[in-house]
Amino acid sequence: MTRATRARIDTDALTHNLTQIRRRAPEARVMACVKANGYGHGLVEAAKAFRGADAFAVACIEEALEIRSSGLGHPVVLLEGVHSAAELNRAQENNFEVVIHDPWQLSLLEESHARVPVWMKIDTGMHRLGFDPAEAAEARERLLGSGGVKGELRYMTHLASADLPGGEPDAGQQIRDFLECVKDWPGERSIANSAGVIDWPESHQQWIRPGIALYGATPFADRCGRDLGLRPGMTVSTELIAIKSIRKGGQVGYGGFWTAPEDMQLGVAAIGYGDGYPWHVATGTPVLLNGELSQVVGRVSMDMVTIDLRQHPQAAVGDQVVLWGEGLPVEEIARHVGTIPYELLCGVTRRVKFDVV
Repeated sequence: MTRATRARIDTDALTHNLTQIRRRAPEARVMACVKANGYGHGLVEAAKAFRGADAFAVACIEEALEIRSSGLGHPVVLLEGVHSAAELNRAQENNFEVVIHDPWQLSLLEESHARVPVWMKIDTGMHRLGFDPAEAAEARERLLGSGGVKGELRYMTHLASADLPGGEPDAGQQIRDFLECVKDWPGERSIANSAGVIDWPESHQQWIRPGIALYGATPFADRCGRDLGLRPGMTVSTELIAIKSIRKGGQVGYGGFWTAPEDMQLGVAAIGYGDGYPWHVATGTPVLLNGELSQVVGRVSMDMVTIDLRQHPQAAVGDQVVLWGEGLPVEEIARHVGTIPYELLCGVTRRVKFDVV
């Protein structure tokens, strides 16, 4: 018997989300982020669903080459740039766009005969990648003098706390610092991630770089994708494989951390941390059983999880259990687990059967 654990990828929902994002920034072009295997949805599957985007953004050249091999000819931006002369040459061969964020990459470009489209990254407070604004003018002059920039040099930065009201660094200040830094330079700009697209219209500029919102979720702690007209791209589900009767006082699962408050029934569902359903899911985390709310009880094990059936007396082996997705936002599960929706979406393992529709 085939294990019932499934991740359903709804490509119509992904396409719908791209349309919704465009409506929020109608003057901007969209660089759709499909890195990390399309945020767990499948890199090529996501890219094809987002074929209406103006470009794709990936982390590394391997992801970019996978897009090219799928037959998609869109511009592809390497957000981490290249890491060797060989990668720079591959980028030139495939007309990939390269982010330059560090002096050693500048030197690589200067020493090479390659010419590639370049985005210069400026660090306005994320303090991860990018040139300090005080060093940006010098870096720009080196880039322009390198002979390695194909076309017009473009500029980007990354917002660190746009999803956190009052967060540091302040997103508004980051936007102002970036625009001040590049104000006298010709070339297109890109600032907005998903949070920027949704909450910071001044960040839209010529290009936006949405990620999580394209997949139907948000980075916000107090909102879900459905609140913003987005649809979940992934629904993770399984089935009940057993109904277990337990007496009052019976302890459930590894460590016996949950005790039955009365005589009751439990459902055993075929999913666990071996499938990417986190071990630290707590009792009380919601699931949908045949479309109705129930909850996890006891610890998640590698292959199974136990579900409270007190409000579901008709439950039977084979009934569907939804862990997140259609009808149960992944953001809600993330809040119960103490994580972020990105981690849940990216963490579904290869053991799970993916159905792309």
